[in-house]
Formats: sequence, C-alpha cells, structure tokens
Amino acid sequence: MKEFFITYITLIFSFILPAASKAQNPTPIKGEISLSGAFALYPMAVKWAEEFKKIHPDVRIDISGGGAGKGMTDALAKVVDLGMVSREVYDVELRKGAVAIPVVKDAVIPTVNTKNPVIESLLKKGLSRENALKLWNGSYRTWGDFLGTGQNIPIHVFTRSDACGAAETWSAWFGMRQEDLEGTAVYGDPGVAATIQKDRVGIGFNNIAYVYDQQTKRPFQDIVVLPLDINGNGKCDNDEDFYTHLDSLTNAISQNRFPSPPARNLYFVSNGKPQKPEVIAFLTFVLGQGQKYAGEVGYVKLSEADLKSALNLLSK
Repeated sequence: MKEFFITYITLIFSFILPAASKAQNPTPIKGEISLSGAFALYPMAVKWAEEFKKIHPDVRIDISGGGAGKGMTDALAKVVDLGMVSREVYDVELRKGAVAIPVVKDAVIPTVNTKNPVIESLLKKGLSRENALKLWNGSYRTWGDFLGTGQNIPIHVFTRSDACGAAETWSAWFGMRQEDLEGTAVYGDPGVAATIQKDRVGIGFNNIAYVYDQQTKRPFQDIVVLPLDINGNGKCDNDEDFYTHLDSLTNAISQNRFPSPPARNLYFVSNGKPQKPEVIAFLTFVLGQGQKYAGEVGYVKLSEADLKSALNLLSK
C-alpha cells in the first residue's frame, strides 16, 4: 500500500510540475519585429522592447524614429510590422488597410527657455488658445505683443519640419493644421528641445518625454514648460500649474485636467490585423504587463475602456 501511494504521488507530480513550469515560463518565441515612426512613442517603445526581450530573448526588435508620417507610410507599405503614430488615423488611411491599436497616452506641451528675459511674466500668464493661435500664425512678433507690455524683445517661434503627430496635435488645440503653422521648422523632437535650450527668446512644442529628465522627473536644463491657460482668463491659476514635476503632469492628464488635444492616445499601426506570432505576443504584452512601465518613462497608461477596445482589435 505504501509503495502504491508513493507511485500515485509521483504520477501526480509528473503532470503538475511540467504544467506549473510552463505557466511560469511562457513558450519561447522567435522572430523579428520592426517598428518606425513617431518620436513621441520612441522612448516608450524602447522600454517595452527591453522588457519584452527579458521574457523572449530570441525575438529581435528594431526601432527607428522619423515622425508619425513615416511610421504610417512604412506600415501601409509593409516596410515595418508596426508604425508608431502620434495622432488620430485618417479615414483615407483606414481605407488603405491601417489598423490602429492604442497603446499609451501622452501630451504635447509648449516649451520656452528658462533664461527668457520675461520668464516670470510668461509663467504667470500662461498660454491660452487665443495666444497660441497668434503665436503660430505670425500675429505676435515680440514678447511685448504677447504680454501686452510693448517690450521689443523678439519672439522666435519654432515648429516641426517633419510630418509628425506632435505638430498635428498641437495645432489642433487652437484650430489649425501642421501645414498652417508659421515659424522656423526644426526636425524632430530632439531638435526642437535642443533649439529651445539654446534660444533665450524661443518658443516651441515638444512631447513630454523630450522635456523631462526620466531620472529627476524635472525639465531638462534651460528648458521650462509654459503652462496652459486652460480657462482663458489671462493667467495661470493654481489648479492649472502642474508642470514642475513629471508625475504632477501625468496625473493631470490621467485625471482629464489637461485638455485633449494636446493630450492624445498614441498608436501602433499595422497594415491589416497583425498575423506574425511574435508581433501579436508583443502587442499583448504592451496592452497587459507593459502598461505598468508607462509612468516610469513619462507616459500615461490607457484607460480601461481604451485597453478593452485595443484588445478587441487583436481578437477579431
């Protein structure tokens, strides 16, 4: 009887242990995944790739920037598996086969130099939609025009030279399109941030990840966010001032205290529903475990409703 019992227990564990091991160690996946596009998504995509490869080390992931326009073009042409897109997808793109999967949320924010001669007045006033429109349509030529003080300090307005979601989203906040924005055109998020750091009288706009240091959670040296005057009363109220720390800003976005646009969802786009097992596994990771890394990199995880919608796209 004792021998029977030992044999019985041994048989049970011979089934349980492999099952438990399989649950803890997912079936290995091999292959390659390629992504290109929005600078807005690049830091987040790199983080996801690093964490995913810890689980699936035999998957190679190639990621390149270039702007949302490039990401969409590459995805539709099947040059890459996933295009990184930081704007809403157009109907014409959907008709061409684009499948847009929301993966995370962030925002576009106005940036100025900390050494601007009138920086204290700018931070007190904030930036309203009306003033943003006058800046990027060329109506304001000096910071005196902006502040209503008559000072002759010039304004250097910067926009983006590449087709990008940041410019499209930013301009949508005050009723324009990227192609309508006036100002000196600079390539890419890193380019705009570096330009503002060097230009004491400049103003531009950036995705969050290119303004805040991920270690200190504070803006990079010589760059500061010009607060949005959301209610348009001509000043930055206490409840509109949440830019000194990255966590304060992302909390405001998640609580819908920051307007959309310029807050928006970011997307991975494929031509048709993804078919490659490694791509499906990566997207499933991003929409599950990957969401916990959003805050670390300066993004906002998707709402439950958006997550459900994204997962439904994969399961159809």
